[in-house]
Amino acid sequence: MKTLERLEKLFAEGKISRRQFLARAAALGLTAAVSPILLSRPASAAVPKKGGHFIQAISGGSTTDTLDPATHTSSWNINVEWQLRNNLVEIDHNFQPIPELAEEWESSPDAKKWIFKLRKGVEFHNGKTFDAEDVIYSINHHRGEESKSAAKAYLESVQSITADGKHTVVFELSAGVADFPFIMSDYHLAIFQAGTKGKEFEKGIGTGPFILEKWEPGVTAITRRNPNYWKEGRGHFDKVETLSINDVNARTNAIKTGQIHLMDRCERKTVHLLKKVRGIEVIAVTGTYHYSIPMHTKMKPYDDNNVRLGLKYAFDRDELVKRILNGYGEAGNDHPIASVNRYFAIDLPKRTYDPDKAKYYLKKADMLNHTFNLHTAEAAFQGADDAAILYQEHAKKAGINIKVVREPSDGYWSNVWTKKEFVMCYWSGRPTEDLMFSVAYAADAPWNDAHWEHERFNKLLVEARAEIDEKKRAALYAEMQQICKDEGGTVIPMFAQIVEANSDKIAHGPISAHMESDGHRNTERWWFK
Repeated sequence: MKTLERLEKLFAEGKISRRQFLARAAALGLTAAVSPILLSRPASAAVPKKGGHFIQAISGGSTTDTLDPATHTSSWNINVEWQLRNNLVEIDHNFQPIPELAEEWESSPDAKKWIFKLRKGVEFHNGKTFDAEDVIYSINHHRGEESKSAAKAYLESVQSITADGKHTVVFELSAGVADFPFIMSDYHLAIFQAGTKGKEFEKGIGTGPFILEKWEPGVTAITRRNPNYWKEGRGHFDKVETLSINDVNARTNAIKTGQIHLMDRCERKTVHLLKKVRGIEVIAVTGTYHYSIPMHTKMKPYDDNNVRLGLKYAFDRDELVKRILNGYGEAGNDHPIASVNRYFAIDLPKRTYDPDKAKYYLKKADMLNHTFNLHTAEAAFQGADDAAILYQEHAKKAGINIKVVREPSDGYWSNVWTKKEFVMCYWSGRPTEDLMFSVAYAADAPWNDAHWEHERFNKLLVEARAEIDEKKRAALYAEMQQICKDEGGTVIPMFAQIVEANSDKIAHGPISAHMESDGHRNTERWWFK
């Protein structure tokens, strides 16, 4: 990125003031090139202020959580991670990659070589200066033979990572990856200090806006403001308390009574009542967040695509959106690419509820008399148990028997998800098609929760990843979405808006729908009025 472009981005995103922007542009002799629109922009009335003890209740936490980013699966863990650490790249509220610990980057024409210039003068919480060694160590943490990190699939094309001095890192890839900067934004790939291993992760040492004070897995994390934080205009709270509360009623009562300043995953059935409560702001944004029901395709009878198709047609998606999401979302089409994604296949016909087709495919598989055990817990997503019951009712009209098996929320992601044969799940989604498919649908992806393998799909994934031509790339991703829809091992009944509530004492800029809680960067971006 050019210097002026970087300055304009910082100003547009509220990271520097108008005065700072003009001063820097003038110092560099760039004032004449500045857009008149930017020069005429009035100073923002919402000036961030430092101070205060911010308390939030986030769902998904578990007693098995750690601060090793390779292990992260829950919203609670991800939110805490980005309080403590940074990535090379950040995703903004427009789903675009912007510099974070990397000041800028460039690639070779074939996207096989990527060069990241690192920021100078950034310090870890313990005073150690950040440099290329830390980046190389952090990324290689996910690449080892023993690694079980979901990010390992993203990094398979990486042949080498080398330092060119202390502030430049060079990635050499075996094949072109046009979206490589997006990969560097993944929450697993947060940067930690070189040499960190084992229990040392639990210290939470990073370069992030907050420093760890207290850490109780699945219970609470308390952090305090990093006085040496390198980002201007970020990290305003004196202290952040992040509670793990999986019960939506408990989160709702806490926000109503002023015990917390933010709750995630509002109960959509009663969110209209929450909107009427004085002092509360309800936020609903559309992004890539979706609910899924993976079938273990290595287990019978889910290895038969007739069974999978039968179960896909046995779901009334529109009723689910109405009753579970209370209208805050849209029906899914059995692939994980959202309508906000760049290469969403808009012309792909929508799958609708069809009991006759469901019965046809189950009969073809000789499975009409089979009982399908569907495992669920509210940890999967808010309303998962009710959605499972609705699915049971819809399938019954096609003569399909589904038994709903309720599981404990604690440990659901380690004991049920990817282990049991038919389970409720959610995905926050990813900003690009390649990232979403690579982490959950590629044959060797660690989070391929349907254990699904499709030769044509995997071939297309590699081709699309390196394709520079936009039209050709769009066609490749459209075919992949169709393959998932018609042959995949996952039912994707609906995409949900992110619906959260915060105290009106809180101020913030545009809300990102990249992930929950302002892309899980709310503690860094928000402030008290």
